[in-house]
Amino acid sequence: MEQEIWLGLGSNQGDRLKHLNRAVDLVLKHTDMQLLACSRVYETDYVGPGQQDKYLNYCLKISSGVPLLHLLDLFQALEQDLGRAPDGHLKPRPLDVDILLVDDLEMTHSRLTVPHTSLAERLFVLIPLCDIASGKIIPKFGETVADQCAKIRRKDGPAVTLRQDLVLESGLSDRFMED
Repeated sequence: MEQEIWLGLGSNQGDRLKHLNRAVDLVLKHTDMQLLACSRVYETDYVGPGQQDKYLNYCLKISSGVPLLHLLDLFQALEQDLGRAPDGHLKPRPLDVDILLVDDLEMTHSRLTVPHTSLAERLFVLIPLCDIASGKIIPKFGETVADQCAKIRRKDGPAVTLRQDLVLESGLSDRFMED
């Protein structure tokens, strides 16, 4: 069964843009995934304990019939191939891919929660997600991505900067969509 899936991607090690493009390549080359939209690229301060280099972040909207846990496995394997440590949570990493939203699904599994548990608190995810899903209602919250983003923007927090000088490979700049 085909589902619309929104992904959040980030990188703060090595050639950050190249690592993010590897995730896009996986989507473009997989026979059961179709790229529907991508956000612009943003540079963001690290959010969490300690200090880390800045991240590049963006979001993708895909359509796929791949079961969600298998999709999670595909992206986690790519993260590890690029050098992410198995215990890489809250540590610097070449690639981080999160499944943020899936249609209007709400689910809790030991390996995956949808919507993503921290989605509504992370401006570095909400801003790029607004590029491609501003009117999408976040299940559990009953508010649109844009509404939640506006709430978070009013608070003090880390900088999120649009990087107009960075363009995704594979002709993705012409697939950018605003809601």
